[in-house]
Amino acid sequence: MASAFAAKMGFNSLMRKQAKTFNVRISTMESDLEFSCEVLDQEVPKEEPITFHFLAKFYPENAEEELVQDITQHLFFLQVKKKILDEEIHCPPEASVLLASYAVHAEYGDYDPAVHKPGFLAEEELLPKRVINLYQMTPEMWEERITACYAEHRGRTRDEAEMEYLKIAQDLDMYGVNYFLIRNKKGTDLLLGVDALGLHIYEPDNKLTPKCSFPWNEIRNISYSDKEFTIKPLDKKANVFKFNSSRLRVNKLILQLCIGNHDLFMRRRRVDSLEVQQMKAQAREERARKQVERQRLQREKQLREEAERARDELKRRLIQLQDEAHMANEALLRSEQTADLLAEKAQIAEEEAKLLAQKAAEAETEMQRIKVTAIRGQEERRLMEQKMLEAKMVALKMAEESERRAKEAEQLKQDLLEARDSERRAKNKLLEITSKAVYSPGLAPDSMPQDVSFSRENLSFDFKDTDMKRLSMEIEKEKVEYMEKSKHLQEQLNELKTEIESLKLKERETSLDIIHNQNTEQGTSKHSNFKKVTPSSAAT
Repeated sequence: MASAFAAKMGFNSLMRKQAKTFNVRISTMESDLEFSCEVLDQEVPKEEPITFHFLAKFYPENAEEELVQDITQHLFFLQVKKKILDEEIHCPPEASVLLASYAVHAEYGDYDPAVHKPGFLAEEELLPKRVINLYQMTPEMWEERITACYAEHRGRTRDEAEMEYLKIAQDLDMYGVNYFLIRNKKGTDLLLGVDALGLHIYEPDNKLTPKCSFPWNEIRNISYSDKEFTIKPLDKKANVFKFNSSRLRVNKLILQLCIGNHDLFMRRRRVDSLEVQQMKAQAREERARKQVERQRLQREKQLREEAERARDELKRRLIQLQDEAHMANEALLRSEQTADLLAEKAQIAEEEAKLLAQKAAEAETEMQRIKVTAIRGQEERRLMEQKMLEAKMVALKMAEESERRAKEAEQLKQDLLEARDSERRAKNKLLEITSKAVYSPGLAPDSMPQDVSFSRENLSFDFKDTDMKRLSMEIEKEKVEYMEKSKHLQEQLNELKTEIESLKLKERETSLDIIHNQNTEQGTSKHSNFKKVTPSSAAT
């Protein structure tokens, strides 16, 4: 049903047009489709519905330069990501973590701790199972390391994150290589690798390091007869490399890949056609427009955040001033109570001093009366002198007590004056606090909160007509600094590798992992293979 519907809607013509534009392949799980034939006339599964895969057939050498349209970049990103997760492309553990962080950024955007809380990646498939099984690490530990890298990508767009993913992936040894099982003239099993740079010959158990390579610019002719395939180098003195494949259909597919990759290899090294130049110009204009729009949105976001911070600071200042006013009111009330208490004590001390003075006067009068009556007789005089002496002693004590009371009253008066002075200073401080808000220049009365009031009679301050704009002049605006630029990619990979190396399980390393580690130690990459091997070694 699915294949009949596709044929009815002109599926073949549409796919031919798309394939010509984007160098894609339409395939089922078993084989590629030929664009020159009807779908129903080809070898497709008989079950319904039929699943077709729309994939890039030829991989770009430089994804950033060659993937012009955003939709092409996104689809190619999904294809490469799936191949890495399915382990069709070997990826070392440290690169897997970094690639996973860019994949998360492409899906979720900028990292936000309030939104992206621990566990938000629990359902995501981000790492190859080989990498997960290679280390004694829990899913939470993997998520923590991926999130740490993800947080460093802040400020990138989703398209930029996808492109960073592809720029890392295109340096992997198995990126864009199509492998075919072949045999040389001696009957030895080998692997033929076809990619954007040329042809490579591998050992069956080593897909990372080729035995020899044939760059496209050094190949003169490629042909096949029946099941025998022939590669003729540009140097006529070099040996011709011949091999056999298992089926004629495989030879056809190899030849198609060779022709297509060779054509693209030469086309990349020529001036772009007018159509491609126009597409690239349109893409640049679109990226520039998006960049301007992104900067505008970023500025608006920054201004909004600054306004929110200013509002929060104003609220904080208002609460602080209200607290200060409340404390000043309480201090004033305490000062008034202290002053009243001291005034009451001073009055009591004054009354006691008056009473003591009165008693002293009475004692003096009694002493004079005794003096008058002392002349009545010697005995009486002696007795009177004794009484007079006692009266003098009592009078002296009473005078000293009166003087002490007077000094105490004087001290209380002094304390009362100091208390009243403290009360006056408290009132002045409160008036100073409120005057900053009430009489600040440039403030509009209608901008003050309606629930604030000021009364001089009861010295209660509620700040009803305080202009909050005066406070904003005291607030220093916080500046948002953009995150530092990302560190060099290799430094990130080395840091990640160093962090997780202690948890690595050596016994779970695959042969490709061991080969990759050896290549890393020797400084070998797929770009250096052309310099290390020569086509003449293929004959062996």
